[in-house]
Amino acid sequence: MPEKSSSEIPRGVRERFEKGVAALERNNLDYAIELLLAVLKAEPGFLSGRDALRKAAQKKAGEKSGLFKKLVSSAGSGPALAKAKFLVESQPLEALFIAEQVIAGDPRSNLAHDIFAQAAIAADFPRSAIYSLEAMRQESPTDKDVSIRLSKAYTAIGQNDKAESVFAALLRHHPNDPRLNEMAKNISAKRTLEEGGYENIADGTGTFRDILKDKGEATRLEQESRITKDAAQSQSLIEQYLARLATEPGNIKLLKNIAELHAQQKDYYQAIVFYNEIEKVPGAMDATLEQTRNDMIVRRYNQVIEQLDPALEDYEAQKVAIAAERDAFILTDCLSRVEKYPTDKAIRFELGLLYFNHGRIAEAQPEFQQAENAPHRRLQAMLYSARCMAARNMNEMAVRKLQSALKEKAGFDDEQKELLYTLGCVLEKLGKKDEAKNQFEQIYEVDMKFRDVAARVEGYHSGQD
Repeated sequence: MPEKSSSEIPRGVRERFEKGVAALERNNLDYAIELLLAVLKAEPGFLSGRDALRKAAQKKAGEKSGLFKKLVSSAGSGPALAKAKFLVESQPLEALFIAEQVIAGDPRSNLAHDIFAQAAIAADFPRSAIYSLEAMRQESPTDKDVSIRLSKAYTAIGQNDKAESVFAALLRHHPNDPRLNEMAKNISAKRTLEEGGYENIADGTGTFRDILKDKGEATRLEQESRITKDAAQSQSLIEQYLARLATEPGNIKLLKNIAELHAQQKDYYQAIVFYNEIEKVPGAMDATLEQTRNDMIVRRYNQVIEQLDPALEDYEAQKVAIAAERDAFILTDCLSRVEKYPTDKAIRFELGLLYFNHGRIAEAQPEFQQAENAPHRRLQAMLYSARCMAARNMNEMAVRKLQSALKEKAGFDDEQKELLYTLGCVLEKLGKKDEAKNQFEQIYEVDMKFRDVAARVEGYHSGQD
């Protein structure tokens, strides 16, 4: 049973849906949820109905109270969900509706979303499954199973670019997982084949001439594949995409391409505008795109600072004010991501650095302490934890932290040099000059140009002569 648009559902159901949307707009949420549940009971594949119901449920949950408990109580949803789980394979539509009722009362019920997604896939409703899989990923961005299922759902509806972005976000948390890397490569290859038409060559039903029907088409494909940095060609592509967007509003790929092209032209303002348009499409703005958009905002702040006229009387005051706004945005953005992804220790490290660089040492220290649990950030987090301790005169503790980090460190690279250098500095503060000299000498023997190591070591030795 395929999922349906508004034009494909019976008139009576559509009228009920319109009443539900009107109730949602009037903030009559209990009535809206009741009507929209009835709509989905009649037409379980009606996407717009599901979207409206989820919005009403989220809005209701935001009020932290309400009368909708008569329909379903999250506290008593266990038996209902157990029944739904039992029916997933044999009666997926029934399971779907039971899970939807629970979600309507408790939009953050991970178990309800999980069962709903399973039932939606069993009913061949991949777009519906995406609603719950995205909700689950937002709660658990490091969960491999959820992201893999979400990626498969996007692939099932031909949105391979989104499937790729899901894996890109997942690999931020698991960069060294060979299975995930292989799956990401396969999705990327599939996207290339399907979008380029090469899959027909692979099965013997087409040729390269079929793909490149004429010189003009070949040129366009070449331009799109490498998204040229040439300003004139980029502008031409932007105009082409904008023309297509007029007939394909909400096309995520077009919006993303336009945003990227504006960014390449360093027109960060327009790039932000189109990333914001992506955010308006339900479920389109994933963590990776959100971070890219926010990076554009920071670049725009820097650009405005660079473009300020030094001849202005208040030039310095404006520069300081804009820089302060930029820094406040960066911190707010990072705090928001910590709230969204509380288990992501890499973001904790990023927040710690922001606090540390602004001299907020007491706030930075616990963030670095949490980041020590991130394997790929562990040693850096230990280094900064030690620097925080030293800044607060907890010097003996700083020494122990640095020594522990050095025991875990393999190879002699810049990270090793930073650990040794910082340890040497803390030992100097403690008056342990011989031990401090030993740390600096280890760096000097390998890289005498590192920081002021040469001056320190030569100073020690000249003082002994």
